[in-house]
Amino acid sequence: MRKYTLIFATLVLGFGLTVTSCKKDTTDASTASAGLANNNYDLYNRLGGTALTEDPNNPGTMIESGRLTLRSVVDSTIFLIAADGEFLTKFFPVLVSELSESPANTSGLAELSENLTDFFCAATGSKNPAYAYTGTDMVTAHDPAKNPRMGAKSDNADYTKFVGFIVAGAGENGVPATSPLVSDLGKVLETLRTSIVQK
Repeated sequence: MRKYTLIFATLVLGFGLTVTSCKKDTTDASTASAGLANNNYDLYNRLGGTALTEDPNNPGTMIESGRLTLRSVVDSTIFLIAADGEFLTKFFPVLVSELSESPANTSGLAELSENLTDFFCAATGSKNPAYAYTGTDMVTAHDPAKNPRMGAKSDNADYTKFVGFIVAGAGENGVPATSPLVSDLGKVLETLRTSIVQK
């Protein structure tokens, strides 16, 4: 499972950086779901699939292994993003402000984790309706004029930096950039570039 978690860090690091401002908005769920339905990747099964395991964050509760893997990677990725203070501040000023409160307001962070995990479950092929992504479409989510949680529009260099985070994150965890899973995840990332890059 560690290998799958580390490999999937590649997708989350790059793409997660761009999606983290997506707050749940059920009014746009059909648009988001339609976009994800076009990405019929069977990655979810390769990441653990539907096998149930106990949720380490919620004793006594079962969770699909695929979702647990994705959530673990999402949460780790959030910490990696936070390490790049300049990048974090540029794109996620609302989140930075919330976390700077005393005591820290972590509600946005928790929602970010859940929303990203839902997104990646859907994007990688989960069929579990409990894990459906109901956030906004990628264009809206990454436009500061439409999403007040987004601090700036991304350009190609920003997006390429996301991909760099992916490769570095995978490498740090023993997953080479030449791995077939990394290649497959890279294809997913590239399908999103035109929606996310708006500058």
